[in-house]
Amino acid sequence: QVQLVESGGGSVQAGGSLRLSCAASGFTYSPYCMGWFRQAPGKEREGVATVLSTGTTIYADSVKGRFIVWKDDGKGTLNLQMNGLKSGATAMYYCAADFQCLDALGTVRKYWGQGTQVTVSP
Repeated sequence: QVQLVESGGGSVQAGGSLRLSCAASGFTYSPYCMGWFRQAPGKEREGVATVLSTGTTIYADSVKGRFIVWKDDGKGTLNLQMNGLKSGATAMYYCAADFQCLDALGTVRKYWGQGTQVTVSP
């Protein structure tokens, strides 16, 4: 049974940093794409950053240059380093994975974690 479990969320002041981690288990083979998504209250879920099995990384324009996504295959984790956080980044952050991804930042994914809350205060 596939499981994705996020951790690392919390509260931080604007300009601060947080690192999120997603522990993946149960995959019989590595998914093609794994990524981070977020959903703020009253807004649609949006893609933040994705890493493909090729190693290619894709970022939303709003986070380019501030966020870094990477996989640690040895630990079975997907990580997101978030620097220069803005108050608009307040949201529930989700880890997701799939074996095929037509849209690198699209929200159509087969497997989802339960999310971890990130709150950025002004």
